[in-house]
Amino acid sequence: MAGDGKHIVIVGGGAAGITVAASLVRKAAGTRVDITLVEPSDTHYYQPAFTLVGAGAFKFDHTQRPEAKLIPPHVEWIKDRASGFEPEQHRIKLDSGSTLAYDYLVVCPGLELNWDKIAGAKDALGKNGVCSNYDPAFAEYTWSCLQNLGPGSTALFTQAPLPFKCPGAPQKIAYLAAHYLQKKGALKECKLHFLTHAPVMFAVPFFAKELVKVAARWGIKTHFQHNLIAVDWRARKATFEIVGGDKQGQQVNMPFDLLHMTPPQSPPAAVKSSPLANAAGFVDVHQNTMQHVRFANVFSLGDACSTPNSKTAAAVRKQAPVVVRNLLTLIRGGQLDPGYDGYASCPLTTAYGKVIMAEFIYGGKVTPTFPLDPRKELWVNWWIKVTGLPLFYWYYMLKGYEWFFPHNKDYVEPV
Repeated sequence: MAGDGKHIVIVGGGAAGITVAASLVRKAAGTRVDITLVEPSDTHYYQPAFTLVGAGAFKFDHTQRPEAKLIPPHVEWIKDRASGFEPEQHRIKLDSGSTLAYDYLVVCPGLELNWDKIAGAKDALGKNGVCSNYDPAFAEYTWSCLQNLGPGSTALFTQAPLPFKCPGAPQKIAYLAAHYLQKKGALKECKLHFLTHAPVMFAVPFFAKELVKVAARWGIKTHFQHNLIAVDWRARKATFEIVGGDKQGQQVNMPFDLLHMTPPQSPPAAVKSSPLANAAGFVDVHQNTMQHVRFANVFSLGDACSTPNSKTAAAVRKQAPVVVRNLLTLIRGGQLDPGYDGYASCPLTTAYGKVIMAEFIYGGKVTPTFPLDPRKELWVNWWIKVTGLPLFYWYYMLKGYEWFFPHNKDYVEPV
């Protein structure tokens, strides 16, 4: 790296930020660049494993690494938070009060958990069976709550309005809970409910049909267009608003012994209030090139960008090479690559030892990587989820290597 090169600032040191930084270090040979990473956290989490932690199938300690050990050599780390964006002046503001100038900017700060949009949720977490795998502070508590369930218990699993990270996670923990109760011999005496803001089980119809069958097999009652708006942890009561159909606007109160909540989520306030944001508050980028639609020297990827795909680490894996390629192409002069096709993957844990590997691109087109029936609940997919993907994440993706196995865009869904 040269000290007089183009200055690239990356906002966010999560999966997207570290992957982009590492890939830039590897691929910038011959191009004079300086890279600065802005990230306030000391700890980096492998968030896809939080569901497994909540089900007692993964150790929480194995989901975290020190941020300092993941930042690539020759990348400067500013341990601060971006508090504002001024793309016309090519600079960002920091919480510390200083500003940071850039030639090129990559915005990937992730999403915030908006617990305040559910009345009583913040106070309820960690008490009387109220848990959430979306917050690392409470994933282990989910497992404690599961172990405390017995015959006659009622468990509620909620799903917030989209978009939020890992859209399959709210129902994955429901299936694992059902399997756990079955192994205890208590499932038939328990009541399990999955309550989702959405009108369907999953956004991709191909997989939604299979997941409806999975829920029915476990005896989980599904409630569509039910949005959690309040929780009373003392009374163990959750309040839902019906958001569609003939009963729209009505409220429903449900008792619980376990309540697993999915919080509404959004980009950080600094992004939402900036010139980079679209009307919904996400960084407004071209869905294939990942370049900002108004500011040519700005790119974004990950959960905080506007691409209409599922917000997963697998999406970042496919977005990062496109961002790096196009960023270096822009510096060197050349044509941008519209290489991101909306790929996302969601390993749907339907039981201990069984996973449906949902892979798809824009438009909900199914695009499996391996020559296996993507509808099937397979043990090998469980191994990929529990063992293969964490290893791949820490030792391959975050090191800036690319995955060379293409997903099958020509896959034809069976009738």
